[in-house]
Amino acid sequence: MSQLKRRSFMAVTAGAAFAAPALLRPAAARTTTITVASLLGEDKPETKIWRHVAEQVEQKLPGRFRFNVVANGALGGEKEVAEATRLGSVQASLSTVSALSGWVPELQILDLPFLYRDAAHLRRVVTGSTGEALSARLAAQNFISCGFIDYGARHLLTKTPVTRPEQLKGQRIRVIQSPLHTKLWSAYGAAPVGIPITETYNALSTGVVDAMDLTKSAYAGFKLYEVVPSMTETGHIRASGIVFFAASFWKTLSPEEQAVLQTAAGEGALYFNQLIVEDEARSMETAKAHGGKLLQPEAFETWQAGAKNVWQDFATVVGGMDRIEAVQQA
Repeated sequence: MSQLKRRSFMAVTAGAAFAAPALLRPAAARTTTITVASLLGEDKPETKIWRHVAEQVEQKLPGRFRFNVVANGALGGEKEVAEATRLGSVQASLSTVSALSGWVPELQILDLPFLYRDAAHLRRVVTGSTGEALSARLAAQNFISCGFIDYGARHLLTKTPVTRPEQLKGQRIRVIQSPLHTKLWSAYGAAPVGIPITETYNALSTGVVDAMDLTKSAYAGFKLYEVVPSMTETGHIRASGIVFFAASFWKTLSPEEQAVLQTAAGEGALYFNQLIVEDEARSMETAKAHGGKLLQPEAFETWQAGAKNVWQDFATVVGGMDRIEAVQQA
């Protein structure tokens, strides 16, 4: 072989050697957009959790996902978002268990009034066998649960001060669209009206309803102190919730992607719980600065007595009184 041909051959061979890895490298992974629905703004835990989750995922899988977080209830209330998740148009969100109980009635074990003593009690229940069983039932309804969250306790909000149950008689109260919540307030003589949270402010300001119940964080988040200035610290329900992904989206992911999202969302749930505690204090300062008043309930045993009827009515739905009593002692 002539010297010229030898040099040409070596150049071609070397070029092929350098080109081979490029031919063997897979095409760059395509970025997948995850549309996330949040009821509140950027300053609230409901949105901050998803910014946190996005950061964790980006560290593990750079460029693989883009979180499109749609805040301020722009995609609807909890039930509308849940429906959109089941249809696949929303890929992730978080929700109170009350809003999801229409698909998984057993979730109402977490909603029973005056059952949970504090955040630690609730945490023991949702991280044990009860939480595992509920997650499995959620998956069967196309919600992939990645962690339970604690929104804080729900309290009574009214236009005029109410400290005793009998003072609610005849008042129209906005409730989550849930049979359990309807039963609870009916026990006190109130007239429950199911209204999505995103429509509540208007319903209160126009007189469609006179009262409602909500957590301290959301009370300030929706500026409800402007229309229901009295908060009675009943703490009747520990408002638990779930961080979830749409099953239709989840099934398209690789095991590695699922593991990363699962871990990030689970850590996000703990982050959310921490944020809620901090946000509640700020929220009450905001409410008080705008005329909100914090009241203490009277005749507390009467409030509890009304709630016990709810336990009896929902026992068969949540697994029997034995299960309720076991949760109570957890």
